[in-house]
Amino acid sequence: MKEITSLSAIELGRKIKAKEITVAEAVKAQLEIIKQRDPDYKCYITVLEEDAYAQAKLVQERIDAGELTDSPLAGVPMAVKDNICTKGVKTTCASKILYNFEPIYDATVIERLKSAGAVIIGKTNMDEFAMGSTTETSFFGETKNPWNTECVPGGSSGGSAAAVAAEEA
Repeated sequence: MKEITSLSAIELGRKIKAKEITVAEAVKAQLEIIKQRDPDYKCYITVLEEDAYAQAKLVQERIDAGELTDSPLAGVPMAVKDNICTKGVKTTCASKILYNFEPIYDATVIERLKSAGAVIIGKTNMDEFAMGSTTETSFFGETKNPWNTECVPGGSSGGSAAAVAAEEA
């Protein structure tokens, strides 16, 4: 079987619903890869380890209860760009100015991901205020391209792109 982190979101969702993989196993595999690789690439600004395991438990309960059968994203770990409001989670837009900002609401896309049973595992690095094309202007450090660290990963969503390339998302 392919490594969990090598599966596409659709493949992983199918295996979770078929009970070949638990949501907690999927989350654990993703978080382990992040711990191993992210110090080199800086794909993430925030990793939500504790919250991800709590979400995994709730989503697994919903799946076991027969809910989320039509959702291809049920149980799939997801990273979101750090300019997407996520209730109670630092949303900095990669800027020192917003270092301690925690939204009091979820953006519509976050509401929809959660409703579909996706597990939010972290917030990805980006160019400050999404104003760039290299992901070199983040207050939290420059994101490296996992395929060639001498090249930029692009931007302003370079953290997201690099996370996918490094199998961190």
